[in-house]
Amino acid sequence: MTDLISRTDAFAAAAHASIDQRRKYTGDPYIVHPRRVAQTVKEVGARDEVIAAALLHDVVEDTPVTLDEIRAAFGEDVAALVEMVTDVSRPKDGYRKVRKAMDRDHLTEASAEGQTIKLADLIDNTASITRYDPGFARVYMRKKAELRGILKKGNKTLRQHAAALMKLHGWQK
Repeated sequence: MTDLISRTDAFAAAAHASIDQRRKYTGDPYIVHPRRVAQTVKEVGARDEVIAAALLHDVVEDTPVTLDEIRAAFGEDVAALVEMVTDVSRPKDGYRKVRKAMDRDHLTEASAEGQTIKLADLIDNTASITRYDPGFARVYMRKKAELRGILKKGNKTLRQHAAALMKLHGWQK
């Protein structure tokens, strides 16, 4: 593990632990999810900055950490990747449907590396939800099929994996 990845792993673990964030269904410390996302990104040959951003992909949305803090600690490249996969909408922006559209539009502008992180996130979340909450999984996958459809620049292997996973569990797009 490189220094950058070790530092981002420790930073993300501390950020999620600071609010005692846990994975739904299992109660595991939340960091298990970003670590799986980072491992998936690593397996398709991503560079260290992308793996680091994968570890940090939920930090800004879920914890008090800001993009400026990530930028100061890990540099512009990592911060830019995290920003690409961080939702831009806020509750004041209107109904959920409007906010989700804003977030999808933001994601269409992400680089191939940013979209690859989002694909890995989608894969991990889909696997967890279909395992632990099959009733919600159908609703979730209908919503995520649209998201998968906009991730055209992301890693081809992960796009195929996401499609296969959704097909396996009964939802195709």
